[in-house]
Amino acid sequence: MNNLKAIKSAFISVFYKDGLDVVVKKLHQLNVQIISTGGTREFIEKMNIPVIAAESLTGFPSILGGRVKTLHPNIFGGILARRDDESDMQQVEEYKFKLIDLIIVDLYPFEETVKKGAPDEDIIEKIDIGGISLIRAAAKNFNDVAIISCQEQYSYLNELLEKNNGKTSIEERRKLAAEAFEVTSHYDTHIYKYFAGNSPSSFKSSIKNAQTLRYGENPHQKGYFYGNLDEVFEKIHGKEISYNNLLDIDASIALISEFTEPTVAIIKHNNACGLASRSTLLQAWIDALAGDPVSAFGGIIVTNKNVDKETALEIDKLFFEVIIAPAYNDDALEILKLKKNRIILILKNTDFSSSSFRTLLNGVLEQEKDLKTETLSDLRTVTEREPTKQEIEDLIFANILVKHTKSNSIVLAKNKQLLASGAGQTSRIDALKHSIEKAKSFGFDLNGAVMSSDAFFPFADSVEIAYNSGITAVIQPGGSIRDEDTINFCTKHKMAMVFTGIRHFKH
Repeated sequence: MNNLKAIKSAFISVFYKDGLDVVVKKLHQLNVQIISTGGTREFIEKMNIPVIAAESLTGFPSILGGRVKTLHPNIFGGILARRDDESDMQQVEEYKFKLIDLIIVDLYPFEETVKKGAPDEDIIEKIDIGGISLIRAAAKNFNDVAIISCQEQYSYLNELLEKNNGKTSIEERRKLAAEAFEVTSHYDTHIYKYFAGNSPSSFKSSIKNAQTLRYGENPHQKGYFYGNLDEVFEKIHGKEISYNNLLDIDASIALISEFTEPTVAIIKHNNACGLASRSTLLQAWIDALAGDPVSAFGGIIVTNKNVDKETALEIDKLFFEVIIAPAYNDDALEILKLKKNRIILILKNTDFSSSSFRTLLNGVLEQEKDLKTETLSDLRTVTEREPTKQEIEDLIFANILVKHTKSNSIVLAKNKQLLASGAGQTSRIDALKHSIEKAKSFGFDLNGAVMSSDAFFPFADSVEIAYNSGITAVIQPGGSIRDEDTINFCTKHKMAMVFTGIRHFKH
């Protein structure tokens, strides 16, 4: 390491004091002179450690309700002065600046205050001015000054102080500067988003906690996740979670959150290949697997109920990558953990963002998530025959599924069980034919089944094919210029059809 510089003085002003005592004690042992403000100064004084009040450098007390404490040349001059610049050092001598070698500052909790739903005046007062200025100044002059910009860096600072006996290298200071600008960038991004509201003029997003994945969608691609997965689930067993696992986990959680009665879904490549809602979890699993026992191999299993031993015994018969549930009985876990690579996740209650974005061409697409789920009040019967009570339940069930299936998509369901789906097809006819063929290949009787479409039928041919296969009720958005042709066919053949007025494309 080169350019080792001794820390002779430190400026400390933090909102969060946890862990600060260890740092202060170490600095005192190294004979580092400490300068501080307000509550931080009082905290250090209670430790019986000498501390210089910032006011003695600035000649001003904390003013404007604490809005101005450190914004003064006598502090910023001591931070920004370039030690190897003759002109700077002449001015340090002329104005009697006190050189500062270490800054320990964190920022007011703006993001946390917004999340708590605090009133506007409280949020505004959590916009840090002095703190963020101190961080930027120290990071800019990393050649001479070390910057600790958040509480999480205390342990690293302690390591540096111990290892180098109170000295830092240029590499270490540059690393800390990069982290400091990450802190200020994240902070400013959330302030901008708060003020911009629903009318942003530019795309900005900042998510902490970078995690390097084994690879991306394929082994030759690098992959990363930015975020805190611990907020979403607890991983209690299994191998490392992959990029593709995360895509399927996301799809699984979004789908299962739509159901309240015991439900099991099996996800493969972001689409459900099996799903059923039943009075017991065991029966839900049996019927979900029946939907496509071939595709289920190597898939992801998700449920909204506690996994018991009986269900675990049946699930264990299938090879699968991941299982997600809100809880597991101890004897169920013993069974599921027999496969060492099997990933077992406990799902937590998490509030997710209401928007989503993806990179595209030379920019970014952002949109509100499709959070609309149709209920009975959203259904408008357009045929002479009203759907039966059972058909209505199945239509709503199928409509939830089609919303979470890649477009163009058709879903066939009966008795709250997925019989088959046509996912990601280039035509709605192909999606329908594929789903019918698939359902029949697994021995399902389509008589009395329902059909859901994620968008309108451009022609009556789809409902004709459905009718000839035994399907008796249809749910779709409506909106085609040929809706009357589709309605007339259904009415003539005693089929029930409801319009929702809501399209559910998922590209």
